[in-house]
Amino acid sequence: MSVFLGTGVALVTPFDNDGNVDVQALEKLVEFQIDNSVEYLVILGTTAEVATLSNEEKELVKTTVINKNDNRLPIVLGIGGNNTRAVIQEINHTDFKGISAILSVSPYYNKPTQEGIYQHYKAIAEICPVDVILYNVPGRTASNLLPSTVLRLASIPNIIGVKEAKGDMDQALKLIKLLPKDFLVISGDDMVALPIVLAGGAGVISVIGQAFPSEFSEMVRLGLSDKARASFEIQYRIQDSISLIFSEGNPSGIKALLENKGLCNGSLRLPLVKASEGLQSELKQFLEVFYVASK
Repeated sequence: MSVFLGTGVALVTPFDNDGNVDVQALEKLVEFQIDNSVEYLVILGTTAEVATLSNEEKELVKTTVINKNDNRLPIVLGIGGNNTRAVIQEINHTDFKGISAILSVSPYYNKPTQEGIYQHYKAIAEICPVDVILYNVPGRTASNLLPSTVLRLASIPNIIGVKEAKGDMDQALKLIKLLPKDFLVISGDDMVALPIVLAGGAGVISVIGQAFPSEFSEMVRLGLSDKARASFEIQYRIQDSISLIFSEGNPSGIKALLENKGLCNGSLRLPLVKASEGLQSELKQFLEVFYVASK
């Protein structure tokens, strides 16, 4: 059974009031996930604001999470880009001790053909010393990794799954139907994670899951056990928060929610800005209702 079956959480990068990486808050966030039974951690992805981190800061985040995790959970490291040669160089210069796989976003901005995307991933997989999870997120990349291309890539031994974040159930169902049973179709959208799991998907790489790791992980586990009614009861309790955290973009919403829970500062780096006072108020109200309902 794959170690990536269930809930992975895409961790934020906490910053202190001076805009520096807040190591203590990051350690606290990691421990919160482990204590609440998520299946794996995902670091240095979109939610981590990786685009505005220096190489030194990326290494600090990576080292902090690996050390705090202490081999308790598998860790997936975000390594991707639209320059294949640069991605390969980054992989070649990365210490993979404590890392189980990479999550590699489909090339953005260049808008490559499907053949270009295939060759990009093939080149990465050939030199990567750990497993590779594809990442399809057309809303950010301006190109769609088609199911037929994923099927071609699935024949490469160390490409083990795809994080599907198109937000299209039709495409997700095609992936589940087309791909080998041991190839992981992982939801990249919190709102449709449960339907994808119930349809045969492997789980989710979640944003909201880091705020509600116990509840969200249990929802996914129930879904994987074909307990639809019980899993949807949890979905409906969390559902409004999913819409809220993405209403002003990611990760401003999830950071505001984590700040409300006392897990980290809600600060972001420009060009991203903190959640509006209105959104912060709505999230606070949601938490108040959520905690009352949980008693």
